[in-house]
Amino acid sequence: MTPKRPAAAASALDSENALVIVCRGGDCGSRRKHPAVDHAAQLTTIRTRVGGAAEVLVSKCLDACEHSNVIVVVPGQEDRTRGAEPVWLGEVNDPDVTADLIDWVTSPTPWSVQPPTLVDIHTFTPTRRSRHELEDPDTVPAARPTRRGRKR
Repeated sequence: MTPKRPAAAASALDSENALVIVCRGGDCGSRRKHPAVDHAAQLTTIRTRVGGAAEVLVSKCLDACEHSNVIVVVPGQEDRTRGAEPVWLGEVNDPDVTADLIDWVTSPTPWSVQPPTLVDIHTFTPTRRSRHELEDPDTVPAARPTRRGRKR
């Protein structure tokens, strides 16, 4: 028997909107590993600029620490039925990469166009274990929906 996801996690993964999952566990979001990156500002920028184009979630760990900071963009339900798959981005430690990622996600048809060059350069194929972290119902609750105006 497959364990059931909590309602909030299940609804996020079955959403019509895309998801932007920002890893903030392990090395992602670590000032020790990335002292020059303003991790809080990056997350605030993503939350603010993505708007209604996607839901932004924060994950405790996606188990791809060697690529920190990791962000995964999961297509909405309709795009997934057309064959679109999650896009894993690593080393998202620069405002220009973050801006291109946001521009791509908020475009009218992101899954129908080639991602911007900076997004494409930062794309990587996750290990089976990393993909499991995203797909496993027991690990999805680690992702928390964003709440505008609420500090974390």
